[in-house]
Amino acid sequence: MAGDDLFSDAAEQRLEARAPLAARLRPRTLDEIVGQQHLIGPGAPLRVLIESDRLTSAILWGPPGTGKTTMASVVATATSKHFVPLSAVSAGVKDVREVVEGARRLLGEQGRGTILFLDEVHRFNRAQQDALLPSVEEGLLVLIGATTENPFFEMNAPLLSRSTLWRLEPLSHDELAEVVARGCAAEDSSAEPDAVAALVGLADGDARAVLTTLEVALALAGSHPVTIDDVERARHSRLHHYGEDDHYDQVSAFIKSVRGSDPDAGLYWLARMLEAGEDARFIARRLVILASEDIGEADPLALVVADAAARAVEFVGLPEAQLNLAQAVVHLACAPKSNRVTIALGRAQRDVREGPRGEVPAHLRDAHYRSAASIGHGEGYVYPHDQPGAWADQRYRPAELGEAVYYEPSDRGHEAVVADRLRQWRGDGPGSHP
Repeated sequence: MAGDDLFSDAAEQRLEARAPLAARLRPRTLDEIVGQQHLIGPGAPLRVLIESDRLTSAILWGPPGTGKTTMASVVATATSKHFVPLSAVSAGVKDVREVVEGARRLLGEQGRGTILFLDEVHRFNRAQQDALLPSVEEGLLVLIGATTENPFFEMNAPLLSRSTLWRLEPLSHDELAEVVARGCAAEDSSAEPDAVAALVGLADGDARAVLTTLEVALALAGSHPVTIDDVERARHSRLHHYGEDDHYDQVSAFIKSVRGSDPDAGLYWLARMLEAGEDARFIARRLVILASEDIGEADPLALVVADAAARAVEFVGLPEAQLNLAQAVVHLACAPKSNRVTIALGRAQRDVREGPRGEVPAHLRDAHYRSAASIGHGEGYVYPHDQPGAWADQRYRPAELGEAVYYEPSDRGHEAVVADRLRQWRGDGPGSHP
């Protein structure tokens, strides 16, 4: 038996030595984790709960490579409870029931609780999640679920309501640069500044991705510092010296081309960013923002198209989703432009921050609860649908705000129709809208 243990220990040591760089650098304490300081920094809530071993059922939600599994592994070393890791990719209801039975037995025999860590918890269907609910509800299991998907869409509401949701953020460029530095130190090597910038710019906040690419680049570099050429070859793509400055410069050029109604330039910068390995999700997010910031009501369909492209990136993925992005670029570039929604929001925000707030007018207050009418709530409110054109001439803002006009539509695209409608409602008088 002693010989078997020796062979087992030797095998584990060799496996650990051969493990990917990301696995070898996985933090073992909270202090070693890079990023997520809002959760695990000094005095932060999740850190306090972990260090005091008082963590209740929790969902760790965040993009890939932000530390969800790492945090769970730290909990495993910090807790006095029995820690059971499962992956929802391979586990099923039978596995969950075995964990529940073991937890009940352990609690009865030793008075010891059980933590179940369920990676990729969103992969569990509704029935599988329901199997967890009674044990979580009675406190037999402390569930730690990790997911990259929005838990409000992917998880049963009862299970989610019994768990604390902790949101993990993508790592910043500085944090990713620290991860790269640790990786180089672990391999007794180094990387040139532009190579570090390229690694960081391509990772989109994902520490695991940056270490995976770095490991290949280190192998290609051999005994020399990692260069941007090594990173290019590691990514099997032409980065065009796509460092941090280039990342922001090319995104800026891309957005300004679409805003400037040049579909050809927009397509060029899109192709260049995709060729360099830019994250398609990042591109899609910028298009969704542009659709409201620079087009708005001049073409309300622009936001629908941009959102559809973003969903296609998640649903279809590259390389096919590049066609959806290209269609969105062409549509947004060719759409009439207006920033009047952006200006209107800024005006309203300025009044909220600098002007008097005022109370909600009595006729707009909630009148559905008992006795609301006795204190004047809802009194005098005119239901617009009972009026010609579904419009009622009544005040919708606190009197203290005066009659400032925030939204002034342009005469471009669909916004010209909106402008005509508002002029009719406002009676052509400046500052006289309801």
